[in-house]
Amino acid sequence: MQRREMKDSIGHIVYWKSDVFGRSRDTLFFLHGLTGNHTMFEQQFPAFAADYNMIAWDAPAHGESRPYREFTYENAANGMKRILDECGIATVILIGQSMGGFISQAFICRYPEMVKGFVAIDSTPYGDYYSKSDLWWLRQIEWMAKLFPVKLLRSVMAKQNAATEAGRSNMAAMIGIYGKSELCHLMGIGYAGFLEDNRVCEIPCPVLLIVGEKDHTGKVKAYNKKWAKRTNYPLIWIPDAAHNSNVDNPAAVNERIMGFIKDLKQAKGVL
Repeated sequence: MQRREMKDSIGHIVYWKSDVFGRSRDTLFFLHGLTGNHTMFEQQFPAFAADYNMIAWDAPAHGESRPYREFTYENAANGMKRILDECGIATVILIGQSMGGFISQAFICRYPEMVKGFVAIDSTPYGDYYSKSDLWWLRQIEWMAKLFPVKLLRSVMAKQNAATEAGRSNMAAMIGIYGKSELCHLMGIGYAGFLEDNRVCEIPCPVLLIVGEKDHTGKVKAYNKKWAKRTNYPLIWIPDAAHNSNVDNPAAVNERIMGFIKDLKQAKGVL
């Protein structure tokens, strides 16, 4: 993967593109979750490198994309558009884990014609799914996180998000670069930004929902059940996996993504 960097007045965004990158190939854009970075998808890159262009980033205010002064989902979506334009890509398949699924939906709301397919991994939907109490609790994340000593906070986050030693090690490494204040603030603006940008968003492309069977983060399971029921999107449960299911059980997740992309190609062929 080749490292690239874009700069503007509010910060810079670092992203990676696959070594083989051709405009005739489908492009996959991998978007990690809140407080994570592109290393969350290290078990996906080898599986797709032979057949697809790949782009992965450290989202604004995350990982190497710091400092970044104004994190919003609109800025993130527009940053994605700039990356795709820079790479000469007109259409893309989005693979978003947790917050990466939020950013994917923020992008789809603004650039629907550019998205061929969307895989949501342990994420939740944009729209009118959330109760007033759910929205209230999301606004409390930052100050609640500050109640934990930083060592305990990092340990809790690693155990909450992953079910395997590999998954917990990856999560610990991703959040280990942040001091306590930055880590808590990042969680705060991540959820606050979602509340600000959330809207009913029509998704015109095929969608696949993937959730770890052991995902106990918030109400992710419940919201995916509602999402699937309302839209008829296929919902796949990943065994032996928690919130970071693509890290906990990469083989199962990769197989499901490959099947989804194959179905996209077959549908295109029919058309």
